[in-house]
Amino acid sequence: MVVNLSASCSLVSNWVTELRDVTVQQDRMRFRRNLERIAEVIGYEISKKMSSTEKNIHTPLAPTTVKVLAAQPVLATILRAGLPMHNGLLNYFDHADNAFLSAYRKHHADGSFDISLEYMSCPELKDRVLIISDPMLATGASLVKAIEHLKAVGSYSELHICCAIACAPGIAHVEKAFPEATIWCGAIDEQLTDKGYILPGLGDAGDLAFGEKIQH
Repeated sequence: MVVNLSASCSLVSNWVTELRDVTVQQDRMRFRRNLERIAEVIGYEISKKMSSTEKNIHTPLAPTTVKVLAAQPVLATILRAGLPMHNGLLNYFDHADNAFLSAYRKHHADGSFDISLEYMSCPELKDRVLIISDPMLATGASLVKAIEHLKAVGSYSELHICCAIACAPGIAHVEKAFPEATIWCGAIDEQLTDKGYILPGLGDAGDLAFGEKIQH
């Protein structure tokens, strides 16, 4: 299932607009915060679909019964661009366990690239809800490789993918690999460039959030 949060105008579409705007992009703190806010909305929507249980508590006036999450999810992200969205999810799932991966594109002289994954830190995943964030779902290659590595750790009960902007070909690639996934998007673009970047997209989310990198 794919959920496009900009299908109807909302605050999310306003935040996506700011993410895309080359003038607003100059404010890195605002760029990171808009990624966080999109993830917070997605986190709230995911929480409504998660299992709950009843808990008895005492207020200053009387005992009462409330509903709480039956279990905490595992929040995963791909370094470094995914950190702002991961932080947004962590703002809401503040007791969640966390996983981190270092999947990135390793470019070659001919313009092609491979996906390199050199680091992973992950808690127990068996029978747990896995929520993975990556701001740009372009070709889907790095995301698929990251989830494959996570899945080798344990079989999750649910898979949710959170991104600010996704591209239709990337969505199709991820759906083919993981048909059980729910993909949550701030917006969906239709095209990729010859180099595998989303068009119109917003540029390099990692560079805009944290500064330009030297590509080794």
